[in-house]
Amino acid sequence: MKRQGGMTIVELMIALTLGMIVTLLAGSVLMSANAAYASQMELANIDDAGRFALATIERAVRQAGYRDWEQEEREAPPAGIGGIDAASLGKATAAMSEPQRDVANGSDVLAVRFDGDAGATGCAGFAVDAQRDGWSIFYVGRSASGETELRCKYRGQKNWSADAVVAGVDSFQVLYGLDTDDPPDGAANQFVTASAINALEAELKTPGASWKRVASIRVGLVLHGRQRTRAGDKAAVFHLFGPDYGDEQGASIVEEDMAPSLRERERRAFSSTILLRNPSS
Repeated sequence: MKRQGGMTIVELMIALTLGMIVTLLAGSVLMSANAAYASQMELANIDDAGRFALATIERAVRQAGYRDWEQEEREAPPAGIGGIDAASLGKATAAMSEPQRDVANGSDVLAVRFDGDAGATGCAGFAVDAQRDGWSIFYVGRSASGETELRCKYRGQKNWSADAVVAGVDSFQVLYGLDTDDPPDGAANQFVTASAINALEAELKTPGASWKRVASIRVGLVLHGRQRTRAGDKAAVFHLFGPDYGDEQGASIVEEDMAPSLRERERRAFSSTILLRNPSS
């Protein structure tokens, strides 16, 4: 009886081949698991950022038109809500003065004004003193690295400034719910853009009258992740105000039109309708 002294070259080649197949399969499973984990982490971060952005906007909008009745009465209080379509702003310029070209698919500017008092705070969390107008202005700008971000602009003790709320913004859109009833009943009859309200202002020649008819606002936001995790996935379309809204710039985000570096990222759309708490008078 002969004793086997080793493996033949055929047996060795079969063993190596089987080992390579097992290694490749294990590597493929590991890569798929890592990609799925990265995708889930990106989606979780986007969801957190979207909820935080909407909560920040909602909290600010609830203050729109707030009046401190202990202050000296004003003859004609300004409107609590304002806005500009498809524009951006500078950090240091006053309020919505000197609007700039938009940086993210026609993203809008939303401005909230309120009276300052001992407990009033703007969107950045800083106190607003009495006898001063408080402002919370939301717009999309670019960071030093070129990333688009939703910013909160406010007036400090001496200067205007702005801080980032969330990064990775594809579009920020705002519609304004007008109460067209006479007398007003506090409910929106139609949602229009800031440009439409400004056109009404020009026709009526009564500054602020149309903006004071705003009873609610509707905001839409599309956010993307920080890294590419969707290579080869089918491109999607995101409708901020529904597929039947229209073809206004930024109201629909089409991934197929984006560069691969953006198209292959996770993204989500967020929206909210916010009722104004303080009626304009």
